[in-house]
Amino acid sequence: MKFLPREEKFFTYFDQQVEVINQAAQILQSACDNGSPSLTEAAQRISDLEHQGDSILHEIYEKLHQTFITPIDPEDIHALGSLLDDVVDHLEDASHRMAAYEIPEITQELKDLVRIIANGGITLRRAFTALGNQKSVQEDCIELKRLEGEADHLERRAVSELFRSEKDPIRLLKYKEIYEALELATDACEHIAIQLQAVAVKNS
Repeated sequence: MKFLPREEKFFTYFDQQVEVINQAAQILQSACDNGSPSLTEAAQRISDLEHQGDSILHEIYEKLHQTFITPIDPEDIHALGSLLDDVVDHLEDASHRMAAYEIPEITQELKDLVRIIANGGITLRRAFTALGNQKSVQEDCIELKRLEGEADHLERRAVSELFRSEKDPIRLLKYKEIYEALELATDACEHIAIQLQAVAVKNS
C-alpha cells in the first residue's frame, strides 16, 4: 500500500505547456506562410495562448506548495515549468513585434527561424513524453541543442546581411529585433534541454 504516493500531476502540466508552445509555433508558422496581413490575428491568438501558459505555470507553483512527494525534485519542476513558459513568452514577443512593426515582407530567414521553433516544439513533446514514461531524453536534448545552434547561425547570418544590404535604418532595426526575439525562443528550448539532462542524471 502506498501511504505517501507521488503526485504525478506535474507531468500533465508539462504536457499542457508543451501543447501551448506547439500551438503558438504552428499559428506563427501558418501566418508566415500566408503573408503579413495574417500577423495581427496570429499575434492575438498567441497572446491568448501566452495567458493560458501563465495560468498553467501558476497551477504548477500552487501544486508544488501543496505536494509532499513529487516525481522529480521540486526545484527541477519549478525550473522546467518556468523555462517552458519562457518559450511561449518569446514567441508572443516575436509575434507582437511582427504585427506591430507592420513589416512589409516575411523574409525567408523569418520563415526558417519559425520552422526551427516549430521543430523544437515537436522535439519538446517527445522529450516530455519520455520524461513522464521514465525513458531516456538524451536524443531529444541533443536535437534541441542542434536546433538552437542552427537558429543561432541563421540569426547571425540574417543580421549580418541586414547591415550589409538594408539602407533603411528603421526597417533594419525592425527585422533585427524580430530575428533576435525568435532566436531567444530557441535559446529557451536549449535551456530546457540542459535542465532535462540534469534531471536525467539525478534520477538515473
